[in-house]
Parts: sequence; structure tokens; C-alpha cells
Amino acid sequence: MARPLTITLVTPARPAARSGNRVTADRWQCLLVSLGHRVNVVTAYDGAPGDVLIAINAWRSAEAVTRFAHDQPGKPIIVCLSGTDIYSYQASHPEATHGSMSAATALVGLHDLVARGIPERYHAKLRIIHQSAVPVARRPPSPDAFDVCVIGHLKEVKDPFRTAQAVRLLPPWIPIRITHVGGATEASWATHAVTEMSDNPRYRWLGEVPAAGVAELLATTRLMVLSSRSEGGANVLGEAIVAGVPVVVSAIEGSLGLLGEDYPGTYPVADTAALASVLVRAVDDPAFLADLTARCAARAHLFTPQRERDAWTALLKEVTSEL
Repeated sequence: MARPLTITLVTPARPAARSGNRVTADRWQCLLVSLGHRVNVVTAYDGAPGDVLIAINAWRSAEAVTRFAHDQPGKPIIVCLSGTDIYSYQASHPEATHGSMSAATALVGLHDLVARGIPERYHAKLRIIHQSAVPVARRPPSPDAFDVCVIGHLKEVKDPFRTAQAVRLLPPWIPIRITHVGGATEASWATHAVTEMSDNPRYRWLGEVPAAGVAELLATTRLMVLSSRSEGGANVLGEAIVAGVPVVVSAIEGSLGLLGEDYPGTYPVADTAALASVLVRAVDDPAFLADLTARCAARAHLFTPQRERDAWTALLKEVTSEL
């Protein structure tokens, strides 16, 4: 085993949050501790000495990156690029976002197409680490309906009600039932979800559920939809894939970078009618659904815990080789 490192892991998300950034930080802390390292998860860097800084989100963690580089000169900095870094903050907050990327010893991307979204000058720093997931035991699906799940918080970037809107376009004999889990980031989103349930008998929103609840949903669902406008490499895609659940996704790099660019279960972002057509095909065409299932199964090896552990082991060895 490599020598133990003292790692500061900065995330903009507070400890009680259920956001993707916080879930990733907590999961990586457990992984890195299992590798023998000491890991302190913070929301802001306080000047404490350490061997390595891992910063989640280039823009939101820019102050921590700048201070660590000043206080710990020569110590490696790993910046994990979020979807907002890649597809939004480079344009809206270029100085801070590119400042973090420039200061980084290494950049971590979570899907295979990240390089397309960042300047070429950063490509040599980029390492792809797929987030792992643990399989769940599948159970027979309900015979009464074709159950489809949506797993994601209610916020604009997730386009959270696209699947609910799509099933409104379906004829009554298509037996689709949508179950949506994920917390509302604002009260107005919760109100929207409640209204949607009252107007749309095919849709139900369960709110935020623990990880066990997500696993329970994946155990029996026939299909998952990820309707996001932008993603940095959603962990829920890996969770569905290793659970044996086929997926339909908006055609964005963050999802195709995990599924493969030729993945057929896609629709144009925010195109309700196109999503409705894909859902009907999934119900009516067993060969299409079987193809999606087989293609997802062929990607499952990317999301094993050992593969992720090996990737972090190699990266830490690389960036600390001169310490």
C-alpha cells in the first residue's frame, strides 16, 4: 500500500445536503479512507496543512484552490469538473473556473466526452474516473403497468417534469406509470409536482428518499429516464446500469459519455414528443427494449467499485510521485 496521505476534500455542498456534490464527496471520502488515507471533507479550505487538495467544482471551490496553492506551494491539487463547470461556468464565470483548472495538477472528469467541453490546453491534465455503483437484486416487475422511474432533484437543469409531460401525450392503452424520486430545491418545484400528480394519473412524486428507497425503486422498474439539460456524468446512470435497468436519456454529452455515442435510447433535449415516441417504442417493441438492456449491460464493467478504487490509487500515485 502507498504511504497514507492527508487529503483535504472541498465540496460546496453543506454536510446535510443530498446534492450530487455532497453525495460524491461523502462517497469519495469513504473510498479514500478505505485506501488508507486521512480525509477531511470541508466546504471551505481553512489553511490546514495537507498532502493533497481534492476540489469538487472548479468555480464553486475556486477560493479553496487559490488559497491551497498559496499556502501549500508545490502540493498537488485535483479538481473534479462538475457538469456546470464544463457546460456553464466556463462561460458565466470564466476567470474563477479557468483559474482552478489552470492551478490544478490534475482534472477529474466523470464521463468519456469531457475533453470536448474544455480547452485543449487542459487535456493533458484530464483523467476520467467513472463513479461506481453497487448492484441491487432485481425482482419481477409489476404485471399491472410498465413502470418507469425518474431519479433526480427538482431543479431546472434536470428538466424534471419532461417525462410526466411526455406521458400526457400517450394514448390511454399505453400502460406506463411514472415514479419520480428527488427532493425539491425550492417550494415552487414541490407545488408543481403536487399539481402534476393531481392532473396526471400516470405520475407520482415521492419526494426525497434515502439510498435504500432508490435501490428499491430500481429493483422493479422496467426503465429509467434521465431528462437532464446538462450533466457532468450522473452517478444515477451507473446505478441503473449495474442494476440491470435500461435507460432513456436526453442526448447530451454527459450521458452519452457514459452510454456510448451510438446509444439508441435518446431524444433531443426538452423534446416532449420525441421522448413520448421513445417511451411508446420501449413498451411496444420488445427487441428495442432488449437492445437497450444489452447495451447498458455491456457498460456495467465501467462502474465497478474496484475499477474506481484502482483509478484513484493510480491518480494519487501520479500526482504525489514527487512529494
